[in-house]
Amino acid sequence: MEEELLQMTDSNGNDGVKVLVIDDSKTIRRSAENLLKKEGFDVITATDGFDALAKIADARPEIIFVDIMMPRLDGYQTCALIKNNSEFKATPVVMLSSKDGLFDKAKGRIVGSDQYITKPFSRDELLGTIRTLVH
Repeated sequence: MEEELLQMTDSNGNDGVKVLVIDDSKTIRRSAENLLKKEGFDVITATDGFDALAKIADARPEIIFVDIMMPRLDGYQTCALIKNNSEFKATPVVMLSSKDGLFDKAKGRIVGSDQYITKPFSRDELLGTIRTLVH
């Protein structure tokens, strides 16, 4: 039985790990989704913070990547809402930004983000971040 289970899982060990990518850019969402799916992750995407909040409750992702600059509910507000919810405060949230500013990183930390990645991100950055934060 155990051998069968081992054969069913992908050799990279990422099968079933749910990753949520929140970005108002279709290009960013699609590239992150394609990259992560190739590595065996279960990927959910959301176009903004409101869209994401509904999906978080349903899908219960193990890590969340959120763009800072989004309409309606920005990344900081979205992160704060996630981290203020007792059910999801332990879920790692990674801020994505096209700005590599100290202020943005500090503000991300204040609202509870676990890490900060500057766009455009590389495959290794995404995978390394997931490996570091998802246990």
